[in-house]
Amino acid sequence: MAYDAGRSLELLRLGCSIPKAIFREGQEEAIRHIVEGRSRLLVVQKTGWGKSFVYFIATKLLREQGAGPALLISPLLALMRNQIEAATRMGVRAATIHSDNQEDWDEIEGQLRRGEVDILLISPERLDNERFQTNVLSRIAPRVSLLVVDEAHCISDWGHDFRPHYRLIERTAGTLPANMRLLATTATANNRVMEDLRSVLGPNLEVLRGDLARTSLTLQTIRLHTQAERLAWLAEHVRRLPGTGIIYALTVRDANQVADWLKARGQNVEAYTSETAAREELERALIQNQVKALVATTALGMGFDKPDLAFVIHYQAPGSVVAYYQQVGRAGRAIPSAYGVLLSGDEEREITDYFIQSAFPTREEAASVLEALEASASGLSVPEMLGKVNLSQGRIQKTIDLLKLESPPPIVKQGTKWQLTAARLNEAFWTRAERLTELRRIEQGQMQQYVALQSGHMDFLIRALDGNPGEQSGGLSNLPSAPDPALVREAVRFLKRVDFVIEPRTRWPTGGMPRYGVKGVVPEDERNEPGRALCIWGDAGWGAAVRDGKYHTGRFSDELVTACAEMIRNWNPQPAPAWVTCVPSLRHTMLVKDFAERLANTLGLEFAMVLRKTDERAEQKSMANSTQQARNLDGALEVSVEHLSPGGVLLVDDLVDSRWTMTVAGWLLRRHGCGPVFPTALSYAGHDQ
Repeated sequence: MAYDAGRSLELLRLGCSIPKAIFREGQEEAIRHIVEGRSRLLVVQKTGWGKSFVYFIATKLLREQGAGPALLISPLLALMRNQIEAATRMGVRAATIHSDNQEDWDEIEGQLRRGEVDILLISPERLDNERFQTNVLSRIAPRVSLLVVDEAHCISDWGHDFRPHYRLIERTAGTLPANMRLLATTATANNRVMEDLRSVLGPNLEVLRGDLARTSLTLQTIRLHTQAERLAWLAEHVRRLPGTGIIYALTVRDANQVADWLKARGQNVEAYTSETAAREELERALIQNQVKALVATTALGMGFDKPDLAFVIHYQAPGSVVAYYQQVGRAGRAIPSAYGVLLSGDEEREITDYFIQSAFPTREEAASVLEALEASASGLSVPEMLGKVNLSQGRIQKTIDLLKLESPPPIVKQGTKWQLTAARLNEAFWTRAERLTELRRIEQGQMQQYVALQSGHMDFLIRALDGNPGEQSGGLSNLPSAPDPALVREAVRFLKRVDFVIEPRTRWPTGGMPRYGVKGVVPEDERNEPGRALCIWGDAGWGAAVRDGKYHTGRFSDELVTACAEMIRNWNPQPAPAWVTCVPSLRHTMLVKDFAERLANTLGLEFAMVLRKTDERAEQKSMANSTQQARNLDGALEVSVEHLSPGGVLLVDDLVDSRWTMTVAGWLLRRHGCGPVFPTALSYAGHDQ
């Protein structure tokens, strides 16, 4: 098709609302390449360069010449929302189908049939959806004029943000006609990733690669070992920084904790995670400068576009340099200077280790899932599999998600159940998993090299991306690295004041508890009240002290007794508990009992040991999922009625994970005439917290 340079420039100016805007170097070349249908194209350009203008303008030009709609595969809802707004400004009719807008699916499918959509945005997971394949993809596939793969590094085994469902793009691309227009875009493809993309997207893939330097960014790394030190640093410096920004944390819990701390210090920030309900509103609030910062996980990541973002701060180092470049690149896109500050702490290695170790199933995990399916002729649903396999639901789902994407797949879904196919899991699966795991270890080490730098930060990032370092300015003075000692002490007190709700379970596990003769819903008058845990295992508040008492000294400290008593007084459960009891143990008979007795004494309450173990069972921590943990407790506890008080009780244990021990113990107490049961634990356990 013919390329119209004048119309292309007009669309650019409409899209960015700048009457005299001109194309950046390489933008018009890419648009012309796509419209004229020369070859498949990979655009590797730094964040903020304007890759979305390329595919939206190309789509509009193609549509105006009578071509069919474009299909854009995009990784995040936040990115899709920004893209749709940008498309609308230049008259491109954009729509999206994803899990959060099911009420709009019928209308959008109708618009597609009537030719009223210029570009459809979907996540890669949508390619695996049967309804989408039948109602949408099969109908528009013959008419699609352009396939756009945004954040294309996600396709690659070598990419820093590998998404399993991106592998479906390889199959999609392989079925397209040789002359099909295809555009892939990314900011973070090094040479290894680009070679991988050539093998996936086609040997005739042409690469348009630009300068990766971000001269507006002043980059700095500060090593602060403890969370209290980093919280103090943030409290002191975020309020003083000009403009608005993003503070990245590695986990949902850390994002919430940092936001709570800064809000407690009077700062206008909000947490933004995969669990945040009002994400769209928070994105808008940041764009409109209604908040100073969002404290975010990678849920606010690729493609989020606020050109005047003045700072990006990392609370911990991410797992790779390319991930860091992607995130810090949110700042300083359309302003002369911005800060990119990385605060590195002791816990980040453990967190990134966990992400690396859990990215793929082990051979044993895959074998246990496949063996369970082989033993069931009619197949198994995931809930049914939980009763057959001693793996967590997350590990089972991870195994299924990866195995089903193999070609040919060893498992398929029939209705709600997974079944084996005639195919066997290829050894290439494990070769790929081992290769990616090793790469992530290398990237983890490379990130720590970056943390140790005193200067040359941008050069390091560009070299890691196989780019050519150029002029680096930044232009801002480095921020002070030492936190205020008074604020550090305040942060320590804050961390030790934080506690966590233990929500009561309301249903028995699938299949019930046969020895106790219960199943289905736990009656309201037989379930626990909401409880409290003092900390998370090993965290920066009381976690280390709990771990020390359990595994080193063999006794929980008086300081923990005092802290737990203070937590209970602040919690103030109602009606007020009249006595204290604890969960029994045959392995550590005195550890929890000793703590509970001292806690009762501190609170001025009676202590009574009314629960006992009926027999020795496997440790709960060896049970990997909720169903296994529940069944491990079936018939394992009983109540000594003669010592039971009718008043409300604090039910004490050291660790709470699945909550089944507390649920069974509380149910027994209520069944035998006890008043309200308030679970009280020293620590929550597990990475899910």
